[in-house]
Amino acid sequence: MPPENFGTGNARSENFRPEKICPEEIRPETIRVAQTVLPCRDLGAMLAFFTEKLGFRVSMIVPADAPAVAVIAGHGTILRLEQDAGAPASTLTLLLLCDGKPAAAEITAPDGTRIRFAEAQPAMVVPPGEQAFILSRNDDPAGWGTGRAGMQYRDLIPGRLGGRFIASHIRIPGSGPVPDYVHFHKIRFQMIFCKQGAAKLVYEDQGDPFWLEAGDCVLQPPEIRHRVLESRDHLEVVEIGCPAVHETFADHNMTLPTGRLLPERDFGGQRFVRHVAAETPWQGWLAPGFEARDTGIGKATQGLARVEVIRPVGRAGASLRHGGEFRFLFVLAGDATFRAPLYGDHHLKDGDSIVIPAGTDCDLAAADGAALLHVMLPD
Repeated sequence: MPPENFGTGNARSENFRPEKICPEEIRPETIRVAQTVLPCRDLGAMLAFFTEKLGFRVSMIVPADAPAVAVIAGHGTILRLEQDAGAPASTLTLLLLCDGKPAAAEITAPDGTRIRFAEAQPAMVVPPGEQAFILSRNDDPAGWGTGRAGMQYRDLIPGRLGGRFIASHIRIPGSGPVPDYVHFHKIRFQMIFCKQGAAKLVYEDQGDPFWLEAGDCVLQPPEIRHRVLESRDHLEVVEIGCPAVHETFADHNMTLPTGRLLPERDFGGQRFVRHVAAETPWQGWLAPGFEARDTGIGKATQGLARVEVIRPVGRAGASLRHGGEFRFLFVLAGDATFRAPLYGDHHLKDGDSIVIPAGTDCDLAAADGAALLHVMLPD
């Protein structure tokens, strides 16, 4: 008998008519297993190919004296091979993910099915990137689009600096639950700063869910499982990541919270950070004329990134220059003025942002009441 979990079904399906079933009559909870049907001109050749060459196992075959249907399973996939002498050449592609670098990139089955091989855990690729001056205005009406989990996104770095960095202004109007799920990112660096409203978040091994409120910030170290539970008061956050294009994986096997609080746990060489603005004092900044509230991300990333909120001291300005890979300013409140010989003078308002290329000599000034998010890599 075939293993029960393979759900082999009926070999002869003349009495089954899918068109008789109305969509409202389908009950997903009764679906037992999924099979991919693959018509074969030569069932015997296909069966030998998948079992002998690729390590699939037969779970059902019928009839025994002249097989016309075979169900095979392997590597998390169930295929239903059905004999059909008139079947056209297959256009199916089966991707097999392997430990390490596969010996071959692609082979072809007897019926034309393409078998592609790839690494299951490829190394993360961080593009070399490029330097550019980028000014993003908050009042651009064409700037917003819909992204994951129904959230609204505004791209703050079109072009992504050669694929190295992404920065997004994200908002969720109103208040209520967020249709998110436990997930994680394959990422080098990722942070979220709350500009307005609040978000209820939960992270792997970081205790109970908590509210990220205006002025607060989190560092999401590589592959930490997390979930957005709900938002309130027209949430707005700024999210910055490297590389710009990175994979987001769902983890349906983990339930959050985990019931553990491990603040020193290492995730890819980084620690989780929950920065609470109300508990953090102001201190001197890199340049005179401003003071800063440090988020602690520099220490948690071992110097990979510096993230802080800066505000002016009086009406003095600051002269800036950096030789790193990334420098970003986002106006959280008030007004600021950016001046650079190469890029001109720019008045910045609430929600505006700039990326400053390495090696740029520039001046930054702001009036009382202004506050800016400052992100720089490396610290």
